[in-house]
Amino acid sequence: MRNILQGKLGFGTAPLGNMYRNIPEEEAIATVDAAWESGIRYFDTAPLYGSGLAEIRLGEALSKRSRNDYVLSTKVGRIISDELEDTSARDLGEKGGLFEFGRKNKIINDYSADATLRSIEQSLTRLRTDRLDFVYIHDVAQDFYGDEWLSQFEIARTGAFRALTRLREEGVIKGWGLGVNRVEPIELMLELEETKPDVSLLAGRYTLLDHEHSLQRVMQSAEKHNMDIVVGGPYSSGVLAGGTHFEYQQASPEIMARVARIRNIADRHHISIKAAALQFSLANPAVAAVIPGASRPERIAEDKAALNTIIPPAFWEEMREQKLVAPHAPLPINVN
Repeated sequence: MRNILQGKLGFGTAPLGNMYRNIPEEEAIATVDAAWESGIRYFDTAPLYGSGLAEIRLGEALSKRSRNDYVLSTKVGRIISDELEDTSARDLGEKGGLFEFGRKNKIINDYSADATLRSIEQSLTRLRTDRLDFVYIHDVAQDFYGDEWLSQFEIARTGAFRALTRLREEGVIKGWGLGVNRVEPIELMLELEETKPDVSLLAGRYTLLDHEHSLQRVMQSAEKHNMDIVVGGPYSSGVLAGGTHFEYQQASPEIMARVARIRNIADRHHISIKAAALQFSLANPAVAAVIPGASRPERIAEDKAALNTIIPPAFWEEMREQKLVAPHAPLPINVN
């Protein structure tokens, strides 16, 4: 993936699916436009985000752009039905009522080969495009399926994995992998001899607040297998960007206290906590891009400013001294 990206900052569209709130249409489109005007050319989405709402909005915003000028990824594993359902009653595992304000179309979980192809067809229609660059298999992990996640993974292994491999071999897509919030599915996938993923989206697992598990288990393995990592959720669901959500739920007092410690250090060094969070996620050599989400145009300018902020080495030295980053974590500068 990194060979075709025009920069390391992409745009995650989960918020455009009315995550947490009912976002006005014009605000959603203006946010995508702001991302484009800022130079962002990688856009990631998924059918899950508002039952297709994020894809519809992204497709509308990008329809006025040349398809050759941007990189596009979406996800499979969910079919969006014409049948309607109560959005507050959906079982989204640990994500609860995340898209309660999205469309009411029923979401059907299905990682089979046929469903994978059908999902792609649906996404192409919503996105108003004739092709996708990368496709992620979405949420085949413990946080959604609990003890049943391995059986869902097996359906994906014999279904979506093979269907996407065939599409890549035929030149229909450039690559595929997993799009998950847990490291275990990626580890299991990389152990399979039959599977050769190109890139995986790891959300929330390589941030300032949560990175040791990924460092120990998945980052080196990804490099060994020549698989790029795209970091989603670099702000840990918003708590590292001034919000109060962590892991898509209200942050605990312990998490808020840890964020306060990081913010105090950032304030002393006259940088934003967003700059530290974004640049930390990008410092790992396995990471090809980071895709923070946004639902307001002004957030895009903040992300660009965060990416371009010069962070003094003393900040990272203090973070390491205070044990707020792992001793072996790659940093944007060399700190002994």
